Amino acid sequence: MVSSVWRFAHLALAVLSFSFLIVASVTGVILAIDTVNEKIPAYKNANFDELTLSQTLPKLREVYPEIIELSIDHNQFVTIEGFDDEGNDFKFIADPVSGEKKADPIVKSEFIQWITSLHRSFFLHETGRFIVGIVSFLLMLIAVSGIALVVKQQQGFRKFFAKINREFFEQYFHIAAGRLLLLPILIISITGTFLFLVRFDVIQKEEFVPTEIQNKEAKEIPLKDFPVFKEIYLKDVKKIGFPFADDPEEFFKIKLKDKELLVNQITGQIVSETKYPVTTVLETLSLDLHTGRTNSIWAILLAIASLNILFFIYSGFVITFKRKAVKILNKFKPDEAEYIILVGSEKGSTLHFADKILKQLIANGKTAYLTNLNDYNVFESAKQLIIFTSTYGSGDAPVNANQFEKLLEKFPQTNKVNFSVVGFGSIKYQDFCAFAYKVHQLLADKSWANPLFDVYTVNDKSANDFISWVKDWSKTNEIPLTLTPAVYKQKTPKLKSFKVLAKTNVSNDNQTFQITLKPNSRTAFQSGDLLAIYPDKNQTERFYSIAKIKNNIHLVVKLHENGLSSQFLHDLSVNGKLQAAVISNKSFHFPKKASKIIMIANGTGIAPFLGLIKENKSKIPTHLYAGFRNQNDTTSAYKTFLEEEIKQKKLTGFNFVFSREDQSEYVMNSIERDAELFAKTLENKGIIMICGSLNMQKDVEQVLDRICLEINNKPLNFYKENNQIKTDCY
Repeated sequence: MVSSVWRFAHLALAVLSFSFLIVASVTGVILAIDTVNEKIPAYKNANFDELTLSQTLPKLREVYPEIIELSIDHNQFVTIEGFDDEGNDFKFIADPVSGEKKADPIVKSEFIQWITSLHRSFFLHETGRFIVGIVSFLLMLIAVSGIALVVKQQQGFRKFFAKINREFFEQYFHIAAGRLLLLPILIISITGTFLFLVRFDVIQKEEFVPTEIQNKEAKEIPLKDFPVFKEIYLKDVKKIGFPFADDPEEFFKIKLKDKELLVNQITGQIVSETKYPVTTVLETLSLDLHTGRTNSIWAILLAIASLNILFFIYSGFVITFKRKAVKILNKFKPDEAEYIILVGSEKGSTLHFADKILKQLIANGKTAYLTNLNDYNVFESAKQLIIFTSTYGSGDAPVNANQFEKLLEKFPQTNKVNFSVVGFGSIKYQDFCAFAYKVHQLLADKSWANPLFDVYTVNDKSANDFISWVKDWSKTNEIPLTLTPAVYKQKTPKLKSFKVLAKTNVSNDNQTFQITLKPNSRTAFQSGDLLAIYPDKNQTERFYSIAKIKNNIHLVVKLHENGLSSQFLHDLSVNGKLQAAVISNKSFHFPKKASKIIMIANGTGIAPFLGLIKENKSKIPTHLYAGFRNQNDTTSAYKTFLEEEIKQKKLTGFNFVFSREDQSEYVMNSIERDAELFAKTLENKGIIMICGSLNMQKDVEQVLDRICLEINNKPLNFYKENNQIKTDCY
């Protein structure tokens, strides 16, 4: 609950102040750069830090007897003003020792004056200054809430700078730069807030109270011998007012950084001392830190921090939008669904995995419903609960699951239900998947809930880790789910443009068509990889297995009635463009080492094998078994293609069967007939690759399991664990 408050506060403050922060940040960068540029001219004496007043004032007074005032700015440029011998007034930057004129006083350009006014008040005078102060305060709260979120996630300050799990560039930069620039951003916001509070008398300044100093009578001494002038360094001075005449009642008025002194111009004795109140000292310090005017390196750092505030705004909103990127599109109502998928996710990544499972369940004809753990209720038709949840902080619930425990007590299910829990997290944290284990135990304690397995865990969004759960859940429930890791990888791919080179037609008796795409020269891919296409505005993702033929992408697609993606591809015209992404599918590339390879496909699942066979440069003995509904022009073209590969010795042989011809056969019949070949291939460290429908995969694996047990006295799982069974089914 605490983490969700901080997260909401962090986002709400950013939304509330972002437009003002943009203006303040842009103008802050410009002013910081201007501050650095001011220091570039060589108007500062080389030995400035070592000069005392006794080394400078007497010489200046010799050169300029009618000097009135000496002032030192934040650049440590010394400006003097007074009257010359002819009675004309002067004011210029001078060398503090020789009195030589260095330059006229620096005057800000109209542009910088305009930027300064915009930065301080948005051209709204006192109202604008008030808004700027509030924005500074909000920035401080944003920084504090950001610190709280990092500390919560890293489980304490000790791991504040621990390695960041990189999900995408904006997320990584937001956290990394936030950590590195935390101090300057806090200083910018705190000093800005303090100056605002002083400006509007929320913090009231104390009055200056001079302290009179009683001195004994003393003789006149030369200016250079004044003890106080020997003790005061020029670097500590802000301004010196010179006495107008030789009258003993006229004094040197010296303004230092922390106090003011009146010095007798004849005896050199301190007449009075006025120490600045703490508020005044802090105000000056805040102004120095806020503007960077006293140090070039600090000014540069402030410019970088101000510039990064702009990117923090951008990256923060990108992170927020990406958390919302996976939309829950339920086909069934919660009371209709037999399979209820409940998600706990802090950043939205867990929802991605849940969405993939939801779509597959529905494709298998199951009624399924997906929602957040905080939306848990009584599900009247539920037979099974599937829980995917991450953990936040020190074993806490993510933001959309923090009410689940209460809801579980409030709404017991009316039916007996099975459940399984998958935890998502990172093993670098001590409380890895702690909330998932807690959810599992909470459900296991209910009389109406039956656990199918112990908790499965997924480290750093690993698709391979997730496949372990998919495999066991699919087998237990006898519902085929894809075991292709690439399908579950959630990094949003960068879309590229592909030119349509060729496309075959469909007919009444053949709804399968082939399409050839030309990628740009920088697109790397292999046969067995996947092409992700996005046929609608909701960014619904569809995958097609790739055959690489003559460096082009070759797809085999079946046109389905009301099929969103197949119709989308069918409507493409030759020479037209397709925006898509290649997804690496390393687990289904051509094996580099194998005694023999057997490929099994049905329907459009033959596509990657057409390319993989061409990649058989080592001439590994390779057999292809493929099942189709009917013989047609497409299957005839396949045969012609494969016969040529046999001549090239890249294919040993192939076997086609047809389920809707007079002599009806399925690919499983061919496997049973050649059982010895399959058994010996596996026993001799060969590899079997399967591509096509999940139902076909299920049936093929049942036949292979039986063959392996009868001939090799080993279950198929033995060869699966040995990575001898490779699948890409859907």
